Amino acid sequence: MMRKTSVILLSAATGAALTLFVTQPRAVFMGSSARAATADTYRQLNLFGDVFERVRSDYVEKPDDTKLIESAISGMLTGLDPHSSYMDAKSFRDMQVQTRGEFGGLGIEVTMEDGLIKVVSPIDDTPASRAGVMANDIITNLDDEAVQGLTLNQAVEKMRGPVNTKIKLKIIRKGQDNPIDVTLVRDNIRVRSVRARVEQDDIAYIRVTTFNEQTTEGLKREVANLSNQIGDKLKGYIIDLRNNPGGLLEEAVTVSDSFLEKGEIVSTRGRNAEETQRRTAHSGDLTKGKPVIVLVNGGSASASEIVAGALQDHKRATIVGTRSFGKGSVQTIIPLGSGNGALRLTTARYYTPSGKSIQAKGIVPDIEVLQDVPDELKSRTDTKGEASLRGHLKNDGDEKTGSQSYVPPDAKDDKALKLAGDLLHGIKNSASAAPTPGGDNKTTTDKPKAAN
Repeated sequence: MMRKTSVILLSAATGAALTLFVTQPRAVFMGSSARAATADTYRQLNLFGDVFERVRSDYVEKPDDTKLIESAISGMLTGLDPHSSYMDAKSFRDMQVQTRGEFGGLGIEVTMEDGLIKVVSPIDDTPASRAGVMANDIITNLDDEAVQGLTLNQAVEKMRGPVNTKIKLKIIRKGQDNPIDVTLVRDNIRVRSVRARVEQDDIAYIRVTTFNEQTTEGLKREVANLSNQIGDKLKGYIIDLRNNPGGLLEEAVTVSDSFLEKGEIVSTRGRNAEETQRRTAHSGDLTKGKPVIVLVNGGSASASEIVAGALQDHKRATIVGTRSFGKGSVQTIIPLGSGNGALRLTTARYYTPSGKSIQAKGIVPDIEVLQDVPDELKSRTDTKGEASLRGHLKNDGDEKTGSQSYVPPDAKDDKALKLAGDLLHGIKNSASAAPTPGGDNKTTTDKPKAAN
């Protein structure tokens, strides 16, 4: 008998993706020491039961039994490491929506401002964009209910819903004397995890913001679009993974595979040697051997680090920026039955093709580039990294904390982006002593915004 589970990578992002089959425990004969250990475990469980009953009977106010159990489970898991946790049924549903990158909604990115919902941007070809919703619009009411007093997540949840259902928005727009009432019909919305543009007329710039179920498809689409736009003068690709918190293991593998012809991409190793799994590349480089630069920083975590590590170890790309976050563990999502939520449990570490664990260390760029940070932001632009998290999985050798995560809002001030362009144009400088982008493919040994 086998149980179906889901495996993800996590940093700040969550998701269920690659399906693994895990055999249930087999019946075994126990020796005296094993029996003694089992007996001790049951004594501890009896202790938990005693405490639970004492709280139920003697606490100053009548407690909620469900919340007591959930809190106990949550405490057990969070005591393991920073990425293991319990998700109640709602959190589990939200996680599934996030990792699918697809949901019933309106197609607007929003944030909270002065207790009201502010539109950051409408997503192209969605109900919101078709109805004329504009950036900087302020949403004051949802179906005649005031937004004031709701959290951002509560407002987003109200705007999401089944496809083909209606919702009415009351909007205040600068320059308009009266509020605007708009009725929208929810549609199937896909979160854009990949955005792209042409840089300097001959460079394909592709920004990957998260690894959800739409990421590889989005990457392929943008590579095709940009190669057609630029044509024969295309110098190469800049893949921007800065401040990408991670996501799905399977998407990290397929994105890496898009640039490789062969070789190992990543291995995952659990407690037992027989649980080791290796993922390898298939023939077919999406970019047809063009040079690749990958941008990373202190906010690049988990799935981002798998991609950067695989392309770096295979000398397929030059890594530019600052040391990444250092999250080198894999989480398995284990559903607990209908309505009971799920466990997010750390079950393995992952290793780059050369056999390195980046846990609490991060990916070290081939070329380090520090940005010029405005004085008012200098105390808030460094990410402490995995090594600073209480209870993190330890790694052999020196662990690393602290790495710059600032990305200038204006591309002209972006020193890492400029250096990447110079490298692709063959411009040499004192900082560019690094592997040539697009070298051979041999393995070496050497983060509030919401869409709805």
